[in-house]
Amino acid sequence: MKVVTINGSPKKNGNTATALDAVSAALRENGIETERIDIGTRAIHGCIACGKCFEMKNRRCILDDDILNATLETVYTADGIVVGSPVHYAGIGGALKSYLDRAFFVAAANGGLFRHKAAAGIVAVRRGGEVAAWDQLNKYFTISEMFMASSHYWNMVFGHAPGECKDDGEGMQGMQILGENLAWLVKALAAGKESLPPAREKIMTNFIR
Repeated sequence: MKVVTINGSPKKNGNTATALDAVSAALRENGIETERIDIGTRAIHGCIACGKCFEMKNRRCILDDDILNATLETVYTADGIVVGSPVHYAGIGGALKSYLDRAFFVAAANGGLFRHKAAAGIVAVRRGGEVAAWDQLNKYFTISEMFMASSHYWNMVFGHAPGECKDDGEGMQGMQILGENLAWLVKALAAGKESLPPAREKIMTNFIR
């Protein structure tokens, strides 16, 4: 069993990465393999709503940049994902949003590739806007029928300089607990795979007619 963590920060060793690595350490202690993908400094185009992923159905985006298609299979075949972001203007990082918009749209176009996987979002913040950014991450999971792991508080750490979040004792303990709970959830989903609810054809209702 494997969980992929996605670091949406432009700093590979910043507070977002530190928090993700704490979650990964707890996962590995509980027998779950982990892999981290760093995307924060990559040039990632936003979704252009072309719909080609629904036509191709090859689990890829037609925009072939240097990171998205190269990592999609790693993400889609994992048992769970943890997405981490810094807080930029009370929201997630721009590169991460472009990555998630396209990754989740391609997943939907190919029959719901994230459906019934385990998920969690975490944010690293200097001072404020963290709840709005965390809520933004959670919306990707809930629209995709993913099961979300929780901790003893909202999944956030505070810090400015790289590594400063290690001084946030409550936040870092939250990352450990999140990893432990996520490990249990991944194992529980694997054990109950045969009894998961069936997929249903989605009814689309537009508000303007």
